[in-house]
Amino acid sequence: MSETAAMRAPAASAAAPSTPASPLAALSGLQRAAAFLILLGVETASKVLALLPSETVERVSIEIAKFQSIPSNLVDELLIDFRDTSLARTYVTQGGIPYAREVLESALGPERAAEVMMRIEAAMQVSAFHLLQAVEIGQLTSFIELEHPQTAALILAHLNPRKAGEILAGLPEDQQGEVTYRLATMGTTSPELLRDIESVIRHQMGSVLGSERSASGGVSQVADILNNAPRSAERGIMDALRERDADLAGAVKSLMFVFDDLVKVSGRDLQRLLMEVEQKDLVLALKGAPEALKTKVLENVSERVAQTLEEELDLLGPVRISEVEEAQQRVLETAQELEENEEISLSSGGQDQMI
Repeated sequence: MSETAAMRAPAASAAAPSTPASPLAALSGLQRAAAFLILLGVETASKVLALLPSETVERVSIEIAKFQSIPSNLVDELLIDFRDTSLARTYVTQGGIPYAREVLESALGPERAAEVMMRIEAAMQVSAFHLLQAVEIGQLTSFIELEHPQTAALILAHLNPRKAGEILAGLPEDQQGEVTYRLATMGTTSPELLRDIESVIRHQMGSVLGSERSASGGVSQVADILNNAPRSAERGIMDALRERDADLAGAVKSLMFVFDDLVKVSGRDLQRLLMEVEQKDLVLALKGAPEALKTKVLENVSERVAQTLEEELDLLGPVRISEVEEAQQRVLETAQELEENEEISLSSGGQDQMI
């Protein structure tokens, strides 16, 4: 973020250290973020939220909903805090933490500078798991291949789904199912175990450990990873998981593709699916669908059918959410049957090669 003239000027009086009575001091970091997003307005806040991880979006959204109003004195403090934090990040980029601390102490006073820099330094601490994001996939795959399946699962849980999907697909087939199973059944990991594994990563990969992190796997994370794995690898892994635990495999499969994801399916595959879906189910299912999906469906049927669907949707009136969800599930079950018969592809991850 570029500095304005006002941001460069010393502002010790305007940015005095928060006292215990300060409304900003009583807020957690998540609450501060929520309040600041409210100040930004719906349009800008929506763009910011789109850049955040889904878990963070959910947590911030909950805090936004809790706010009844934002007092004027809190508004002023939020803006000052954002300005000071932005200044600190800029100075860190320009000359590192010592330089940033020195400049902030001159501009804001030692107490306020210390408060701001404490948050900046905490945010900059990085775990060994985070540093693995920058490691080349082939090198990381070779490293994980030699580790215990539980360790491999924990490492994959810390990677972004696309990278984890490619690595999982690169493991030997006899390891893929075992690692996936452990990832799907993984709960929150103790800090002690995280430290032990980060120590191994530091030793083997030469990374520097920063702060602790807690990770949880589970079926949702497996679904995200498999959605980003090549289709051939996904099938083999799901077969292995199904043999190990059919219920667990079903839970993963149910999260891998939701009704709204049909908008990502190719026109040809969508047309094939629509041939098998009962029209009453399709109308009900589209009742709660995003406009983009409705448009795509109407574009992939004949003009007569499109007109009929639009008329039936207009005449449908209020419908129970449960009825809509049941209809969407029936459509998805049909889609999954067609996919299992290899008549269509629902994979949103790696693409099959053409021959």
